[in-house]
Amino acid sequence: MIDNKKGLLALSPVLVLLGTYLAISIIAKDFYSISIIIPFMFAIIYGMFLFKGYSWKERLEKFSQGLLGNGVLYMICIFFLAGIFATSAKNMGAVDATVAFTLKIVPSEFVPVGLFVASCFISMAIGTSVGTIAALAPVVVGIASLVPDSLAWLLAIVVGGAFFGDNLSFISDTTIAATQTQGCKMNEKFKTNLLLVLPVAIITILIYVFCNKMTVQLPVPGQIEWVKIIPYLLVIVLAITGMDVLKVLLLGIVATDVVGMACGAFTFTDVFTSASNGLGSMYELVTVTMAAAGLMSIIKELGGFDYLIGIMSSGLSSVKKAEFSIVLLTVLTNICTANNTIAILTTGPIAKDISGKCGIAARRTASLMDTASCFIQGVLPYGAQLLMVAGIASISPMEIIPHLYYPLLIGLMVVLSILFGKKIAVK
Repeated sequence: MIDNKKGLLALSPVLVLLGTYLAISIIAKDFYSISIIIPFMFAIIYGMFLFKGYSWKERLEKFSQGLLGNGVLYMICIFFLAGIFATSAKNMGAVDATVAFTLKIVPSEFVPVGLFVASCFISMAIGTSVGTIAALAPVVVGIASLVPDSLAWLLAIVVGGAFFGDNLSFISDTTIAATQTQGCKMNEKFKTNLLLVLPVAIITILIYVFCNKMTVQLPVPGQIEWVKIIPYLLVIVLAITGMDVLKVLLLGIVATDVVGMACGAFTFTDVFTSASNGLGSMYELVTVTMAAAGLMSIIKELGGFDYLIGIMSSGLSSVKKAEFSIVLLTVLTNICTANNTIAILTTGPIAKDISGKCGIAARRTASLMDTASCFIQGVLPYGAQLLMVAGIASISPMEIIPHLYYPLLIGLMVVLSILFGKKIAVK
């Protein structure tokens, strides 16, 4: 095991990242005006200096290793395609048409509930929060344009619903990772998980019913250009079938361009202009993703993850202490990796060892890990989901976080279930 001095030093880039961001924001008196890229640069440079006995070329290789693994390049491709689809659909008029359709069938006071339920359903069907956000965020931006000061709040609704499905879906990466690392069946984990998060979903719906910010009566549209809704419907339907999100977005882009040119909203040149603008809207998001992946690679190479796992698993006795350790280990690893699937895969083996020693059922451990990871990933300002939705809407992730009722409540529910819940018997 790595000694305390080396272990803490290996984790210190995370402190530099958070400390730099807080310091700059406090000095500037504005948490929203500072790009998180700047703190990441400080943390990365600092982390480079921690490598002793390496040339700068070798240090850069350590950094770049993070960019080649853990699905980073795949995620970047999703970001770029999502940016192209969102921008092209908006320029073609799909957002306006979809907003008009939504206002036609859903009363103003039920729009928040409708968005949350739709996000829950789609994410359950497709098993990915990122795909859900890519499909719904552009529509939300259009609705928010009609209601002053509602953008961050409405975006948070979609993000919350997206994590409901990410947490429960049988085809979700986190579900697969949690059940496989703990050796339990998916249906067992689902039943245990549902008892944990369903009450939170119901409470969240009640919040949207009784604390509705849609105080402005939205206008009832007249004529709706139905053909312009086709790209969104196509994306949602294909995503529900389980098709890979890259293929879904590519087909969505093609459909958008075809419909746009067919109805006269696009010229041939406009297709490429919209694509270019869509790519540009994702540059900061992609940069942050690459910076986070590189920084985590540095921390891993320095032994930070091994130290964290070792320190969290030592000296366990009671079931409650063991469960808290599993949750805290998952959360801390997620903070370091900015990826809930990677966090579960990283901590899964040690969590299984802890649960085995303390007699915790595998389905319980899988449920705790998955739910805890969805909680922290849902409120992480440099996590893929918040970065994506913020990029699509052109706002800071920090503006969205205070409105993330569902992720925050499932985090609270995890704590309450450990404190007051009964031990699940091991079969």
